Order: sequence, then C-alpha cells, then structure tokens
Amino acid sequence: MRSADLLDEIRRADEELTARYRDALAVNRHLDRKWVSFQGNKTVTGSRWFKYKEGFSVALMHYIFDSLGIRQGRILDPFVGSGTALFAAREAGVHATGIELLPSSIESIRVRNRLLSCDPAKVSAGLKDFADRRVWEKPGEIEPFRHIAITHGAFSEETERQLGRYLYESDRLSDPDVRSALRFAALCVLEPISYTRKDGQYLRWDYRSGRKGGAKPFDKGKIYPFTEAISSKLNEMAEDIEGQEAAHRGLGTLFQPSDSGEIEVLSGSCLEILPTLPEDSFDGLVTSPPYCNRYDYTRTYALELALLNIGEEGIRKLRQTMLSCTVENKDKPHLSEWFRAEVYHQAQAAFESQTMLQLVLRYLEECKADKTINNSGIPRMIKNYFREMALLIFECARVLKPGAPFVMVNDNVRYMGAHLPVDLILSDFARQAGFDVRTIWMLPRGKGNSSQQMGEHGREELRKCVYIWHTGRASTAIPAIAQDRQLAPAR
Repeated sequence: MRSADLLDEIRRADEELTARYRDALAVNRHLDRKWVSFQGNKTVTGSRWFKYKEGFSVALMHYIFDSLGIRQGRILDPFVGSGTALFAAREAGVHATGIELLPSSIESIRVRNRLLSCDPAKVSAGLKDFADRRVWEKPGEIEPFRHIAITHGAFSEETERQLGRYLYESDRLSDPDVRSALRFAALCVLEPISYTRKDGQYLRWDYRSGRKGGAKPFDKGKIYPFTEAISSKLNEMAEDIEGQEAAHRGLGTLFQPSDSGEIEVLSGSCLEILPTLPEDSFDGLVTSPPYCNRYDYTRTYALELALLNIGEEGIRKLRQTMLSCTVENKDKPHLSEWFRAEVYHQAQAAFESQTMLQLVLRYLEECKADKTINNSGIPRMIKNYFREMALLIFECARVLKPGAPFVMVNDNVRYMGAHLPVDLILSDFARQAGFDVRTIWMLPRGKGNSSQQMGEHGREELRKCVYIWHTGRASTAIPAIAQDRQLAPAR
C-alpha cells in the first residue's frame, strides 16, 4: 500500500477510535494550560526553586485531589519529576510514593523534603549569611565543575570560577541542612548563568558561547552574573523558609503540620521497580510520564547532572534506562525478565492488537524505507514508547486497590502527518488491563504541531488531556464540571 493510501487509512482509524471514546471525552473548561506546565509553579513556595519545565502545577494537583475526593491513604507517581504530586499529597495529608530515574529530580525532592523538617530560622539565617558574605567573589580554592562533552564551555571563565568558589566554601559549612540547601541553590541557577537554554530535545547554545549554531544565531537574552543569580535564589529560598508560620496558617505550601502525609522516593526506572511493589497497595495514582515527543532529559538537564557528578557513562546509562521517548533509545532487552509472564503477555497482546497504533507504525516504517522521515529512529521510539507504556498500565492495575483512580497528564503527537491519539491508545490499553475509562478531560485549548509538520502537512491542533481511569468499578464519582461533552476541534 502506498504511503498516501496508508495515511488515509490512519485518518479513518482515528475517526473510529475517537467515536468509540466519544462518551469519555469531555472538555473541562476549568482547566488552564498553565496548570499542566511549570508556569503554574512560578510563584509557589518551594516549587519555584528548581525549574522543571516538564512538570505540572500544584494547582492541578489540588484540583484533582478535590475533584476525586483523595484525602487519605497512599498515592503513587511512577514518573515523579520534580515531585509536585508528592508535595501536594503531603499537604493534603495523603502519603505518597514516587519513582524517579533522573538524579537532578531526585536531588530536588530530597532537599525540599529535608527542609520540611529543618529548623527554619537556622537555615534561613544560614542562607542569608552566606549570600551576604559573597565568599565566591574572593580569591581561594575552588571545586572544579566536572564537565561532560555536551557541557564544555557552558559558562564564562569568571562565572565558572565563582561557581567553583561557591561550591568549595559551601561544602565546608558545619550545618548539614544549610550545606544541602546551598548546594541545591547552585543546581537551581545553572541555566540562567550559562550560555545554554533547555529546549526539549537538546541544549540550545547562545551565540556568545562561541559555539557554531544553526543558520540563525540564537540569543537567549540576559545571561545572569553568578552573584546576581545566586543571591536572588538564596534570598528566595530564605524568604520561603521564613514563611513557616504563615504556612501553618494556610498561607503557604512548604512547611506543614505534623499530620501531613509522608513522602517516599524510590530511585530507578519504574519499569524495573513497579513489578516489585505489592499488589493492591495504593489508593490512587497521579502522574505525567515523558511524552512521546523526542525530548531527551539527559541532554536538557546535562548541566545539573554534571554538577551531581554523573559522568559520560552514567549519562549513557540513564538515556537507555528511561522510558523510550527519544530517538536515541534502543530496545530494552530485559523487559520480559522484569515483569511477571502473565502481565508481560497481556500487555504485549494489547500493544499488538491496537489497530491504529499498528497502522501508524507501518506508515512510519514506509517513510523510513523511502527516506522521507527526518530521523530513522522515530518508528523505533514510538513502538517502544507504547510497548513500555502498555506494560506500565497493566502493572499499575495490579498495584492499585479496587476502585482506585488512575490520573495521567499527557499530550497527543503527530509524525509525518499521522496523528497519534496517545490518550485513546493508552485508554485502549487501560480497558484491556481492567480499568474503567470513565473520563478523559480535554483542555479547552490544545497545542499546535511543529513548524515542520505545519509546512509539510498543514496545521492541526492536538488534544492536551488529563485521563481519569479507575480500577474495576469506580467508587468515586466524576464531578459534574467534567460532563461538557462538546468535543473541541483538537484531535
């Protein structure tokens, strides 16, 4: 079959799949695009310290907990990111377990969680004192920044010297809480003081770095001097920590009373960790996995990983261990060994029987064969992404209690003109795993596709969604606000 004919067949399959889930798709006009991104955390105590672009907001978590009546028990987030779901759960008095692979994210959660139980007056005073002394501006020993290949030249010579002085002096303070907070502050300012900007699939380099870029030089705007950036961050953290009393009065979100929930973080791949968790052990799940959009977290967070002494070999291992979401991901040879045979075979059957997904994979393989696709790794990435997500969904059905809600934030994608309704394909897997696919909340406004896609295949708005599934028969009613069945033009 010619590619054009196959693309037409994909469109028909897309229409049939959408019709099958028409009763579940609901525009939720209460949702804001800022809620499903880092933008909503810019003014939130604690959450604003470390910029994690791929995360969702605390406001979205509060909305979900209130809408679904999640007020007790333990929730799971298998892709914990910067820990938004964990800290929102803690604030709501719900215990939370998270799984995370990226060391920079784990460090962010570790430090924030540690500061929840520190002496706020002591730590705040320590941060302010260090900021006032500006020891990094004075001559002395430094802690060298251990660059990896893709971070060399990220800082000016003076900025890197001051960063090294800061790290050296902060590591010699006696108070472990202050020491931990100071080092974390350095992690938080690496992007603004560097020539780089996180750009999804890679680090984009400013023209002032001296690196050759594309045809059009990139200007990231202001590159902050180290003193300005670190002083601002230390004062921000000190002000948030000083707000302990306000937080107890309900005016903040960093410090909480003794009846708040507990946070547990498991370090590693959820593909390996989930099969080790007990059956029926969680009262709910809230997560946002990496999207199927080619983003490479090991590149975008390369500076942070280098500061944490993750070398070249460690970076390569992280890239191949994470969920397949970038074109450099290879097949994971041990998947069948990590999962119980029953779960593995059921998930594999769900993956292979999903008609639209298989049509898209066939189409992209044809594009790869005739060399019209811009990266030959895209078909493999998509195949492995959905295969791994099927396994995770089936495994989550095992670890969740009967009637427990499963909430996921994810985006649809488009490759070579072929729309991939991630929300509906994953919902198909969920139904086969025993979930009740009750509601798929659509944001009133979707997202556009890339300029390359628009140039070759026309503009198409894609759905941004929050999925709500339940194991078995749902015990929690979906609120009436979600019942607007007018389908948005987004696909």
